[in-house]
Amino acid sequence: MHQPCTFRSSLPSLTVIVYIIQLDFWPFRLGQSELFGKGPKLMTTKQYSMHYGKGSMRFSLEPSLVAAELKIKAYPRLADPAAAIREAIRNPIGTAPLREIIKPGETVTFIVNDNTRVANSNVFMPVLLDELNAAGIDDTYMQIIFALGTHRPLTEKEMIAAVGESVAHRVKLHMYDYKDEGQFVYFGTTSRGTKVSFHKVVAKSDHIICTGSVVHHFFAGFGGGRKALFPGVSAYETIRHNHSFMMNPNAVIGKLHGNPIYEDQIEGAEMCRPSFLLNVVLNEDYEFLKVFAGDYITAHLEACKFVESIYSTALDKEADLVIASCGGFPKDINIYQLQKTMDNAWCAVREGGVVIILGECCEGSGSALYEQTMKECGTPELVAAKLQDSFQIGAHKAYAVTRLMKKARFILVSSLNPELAETLLFTPAKDMEEALRLASEVVGLSPNIVLMPQGSLTVPLIKK
Repeated sequence: MHQPCTFRSSLPSLTVIVYIIQLDFWPFRLGQSELFGKGPKLMTTKQYSMHYGKGSMRFSLEPSLVAAELKIKAYPRLADPAAAIREAIRNPIGTAPLREIIKPGETVTFIVNDNTRVANSNVFMPVLLDELNAAGIDDTYMQIIFALGTHRPLTEKEMIAAVGESVAHRVKLHMYDYKDEGQFVYFGTTSRGTKVSFHKVVAKSDHIICTGSVVHHFFAGFGGGRKALFPGVSAYETIRHNHSFMMNPNAVIGKLHGNPIYEDQIEGAEMCRPSFLLNVVLNEDYEFLKVFAGDYITAHLEACKFVESIYSTALDKEADLVIASCGGFPKDINIYQLQKTMDNAWCAVREGGVVIILGECCEGSGSALYEQTMKECGTPELVAAKLQDSFQIGAHKAYAVTRLMKKARFILVSSLNPELAETLLFTPAKDMEEALRLASEVVGLSPNIVLMPQGSLTVPLIKK
């Protein structure tokens, strides 16, 4: 896999709305459209729109300053996703077809994404159930558990929405507490010292089927694949120890082989080996681009190759200013999720530059321990030292975020309380006008700008 950038350790694309011609008398007026340009002069500005929460946010720039708009590569969406899913599971990669693997009388547990990661589970789950029904497997022998990791539990309404009402009425849905050790079964310890425990629902099942979507991941290389099981339905201590390897220099975006996070997860997953995998790749509108099914390792590697070919974007040089949107809800539901966009934007900004992140964060930071760690430490250096001494889930997000802030200033346009944003070492801005004004104080009035309207998906690759 290509390693696009190194460091320690999904909606409509950007759209042009209108052209505005106006007489600008800088510095006497500080309208949003006039922030970047040399005046007085007749300046042409261009209005852009990026997703923010469940809506959008507009802003204007002088187009001559915009060096690039990074988007995922054009690829036709699947006209008939259900047909593509059936084709994939009947002609899988690296294993026998699904209906030949599972026999009548055997139990099946599907691991499905929670509501922080869109996979369109409501589309493929009916197809999977129907396929097994056709092989003689009754609905009573099948069940679904959600891959929470260390995210909050889903409500009943959220579980039903994730898989669809028809599926929710056919099979049992399981929710759990990842910190309750009594709900997990110990399988063994990896060569890296991770004590592997998986939820008893999957541990007692004859077959485990991993599902989900594949995107780049900032320290695990790529999402999808084994991550449905590990960390998806793993005990807290299992996740904590595995994630402590994120401070290893090989735990980076776009890298699997040689990445201690990935290799530890695979070693653990082999102790309770999934029988089958169904992974999908979506575009920014959450439309299906491709479906991968089969062996949970081999099919996933093929999906990762495809993701890299679609999501990676070439960039001539690092920018003075990067403006990035997570892509809206749920990708900007909290800082926990928004941080993935930060990592991608980090790859595109120069040392000492500025990144403006558009992320509503309707659920706040996403972790009380993350907030507490920032209040106690206050600097990237102290955060790193604390994590080296005692690695904790939640606190690890403080490290993931602040290590990026050593390179550039991050201005956050969100609904977060400004005081909380500052505690987390962001520069808060109530809107794009304020964000652009704050950015101009650092990069001047004629910066080289890169736009990332699909910031959680696009991974910049600087041309050598």
